[in-house]
Amino acid sequence: MSAVGADAVGLVLARPARMLGFEPFFMELIGGIEETLSSDDRSLLLHVVPDHGAEIAAYRRWGRGGLVDAVVLVNLVVDDPRLAVLGELGIPTVVVGGPERSLPGVAHVWIDNGQAMRDAVGYLVDLGHRTIGRVSGPAALAHTRSRTHAFLDECVQRGARGVVVEADYGQESGTRATRALLGRNDPPSAVVYDNDVMAVAGLGVANELGLGVPSDVSLLAWDDSALCRLSHPPLSAMSLDVHAMGVQVGDAVLNLLASGRATTSTAPLPRLVARGSTARRPRAVRDDPAQA
Repeated sequence: MSAVGADAVGLVLARPARMLGFEPFFMELIGGIEETLSSDDRSLLLHVVPDHGAEIAAYRRWGRGGLVDAVVLVNLVVDDPRLAVLGELGIPTVVVGGPERSLPGVAHVWIDNGQAMRDAVGYLVDLGHRTIGRVSGPAALAHTRSRTHAFLDECVQRGARGVVVEADYGQESGTRATRALLGRNDPPSAVVYDNDVMAVAGLGVANELGLGVPSDVSLLAWDDSALCRLSHPPLSAMSLDVHAMGVQVGDAVLNLLASGRATTSTAPLPRLVARGSTARRPRAVRDDPAQA
C-alpha cells in the first residue's frame, strides 16, 4: 500500500490477517479502489485489526492526526457503532454494502444481496431441489442477515425447505458447516455458500463422504473467483465483478471529497454463472415420496 500522509483514504479490515491470503474478495476490492484513487494522486491506507474495538481505535488515531481524508467502511453490523464514531470525528465515509439502500450522513455503494439470494434459490428450485442448505458468513453482519432472510423467505415462497448453518468465511468453518449439513438424516441436495473459500471446502467434504458433485449434491458459491473456475468440478457461482465494484467505491470517495455530498449508488447485481457443480436433483431423491 502507499505511504501515509495527506491525500490518503483509510480502509480498516477487522479480520484475521491470514484470511487475506485465502479470500480473493478483499484483494480484488482493494485493487479497484487503489486504481481509482491513484488516478487522482491519492493513496489507500490499509490497516488489518482483530476486531471492531481496534478498528474504532484506529479511526480515532487517524482523526486526531489528520492522517486520512476519508474512510471506506465495510462489513456493517446491525446498529453499527463505527458509523457514530466516524460521524463524531467528522471523517467523510463511504460505506460498502449494508442492509439499506441509503444510510444517513455517509456515501454508500449498495449491493442488493436479497435479490441475488432469491435468484440463487430460484435457480436451484428450478433444478428440482426441495431441501437447500446455506453456509452463511457471521450472522452479526448486516449483509449476512439480508441474505439469510431472503434465502429462507424464497425457500418458503418456492415450496422448498431451507437450512442455514453459520460459518466465518474460512476453510475450516466451511468444512465443519458442510459436514453438519450433509451429515443430517435429511441432508440437502444443494448447498449455497457465502464465499468461494467455503464452497471449495465443501467440495472436499463431499469427496470425503463419497458424494458426487453434482450427481449427489449441488454446490453454489458466492463471490466468483479463480478458486471457483479451477476447482474440480468448476463451481457454479453468484458472480460479481469485485474489482469493478472497487472502482465504483473509489469513484464514490472522490465524488464525496470533491462535492461534500453523500450520495448512494448501486453495484451491479451478482449474476449466476452455472458450471459443473450444479445439476438437477438426483433421481433417487426426486423419486422418494417422502421428498416429493
